[in-house]
Amino acid sequence: MPEEPDISLLRPYLMTSGRAQPVDQTLEIEAQVMTSRLGAASHPKLTFERQEIVSLCRTTMSVAEVAAMLGLHIGVARVLVADLAELGYVVVRRPGSHHSHDLGMIERVIRGLEAIH
Repeated sequence: MPEEPDISLLRPYLMTSGRAQPVDQTLEIEAQVMTSRLGAASHPKLTFERQEIVSLCRTTMSVAEVAAMLGLHIGVARVLVADLAELGYVVVRRPGSHHSHDLGMIERVIRGLEAIH
C-alpha cells in the first residue's frame, strides 16, 4: 500500500527539522562519508534515519549513495549527513583534484543518482 501524499511529504520535513539547506551548504553529493568512532559508539542514541546513515557509512560511500540506499531525496541526505558530520558522528572527505580521475567513485555516484531518480 503506497504512502499517503501528505505523509510522504511530511516525513522529509520531520527528518530535517524543516530545514532544506544543510549546515554545510558546500557539501558535495560526491563527498565520501565514513562513520567515526564517536558515531559508532553513539549509534544506539541516534534517531532512526541517523542510525541508518551511521550503519551504512561503516563502509565509505558518497552522499549520493547514502541517499540512494535509504531512498531519500538528495537534499534530505545532505542535511542529515552534514548534521552528523558537524556532531562528529561521521567524517566527510571532500572531493579534490586527485579524486576527479577516480572512475570507480564517479561510477558509484552516477549509479547512486540514477537510483534516486
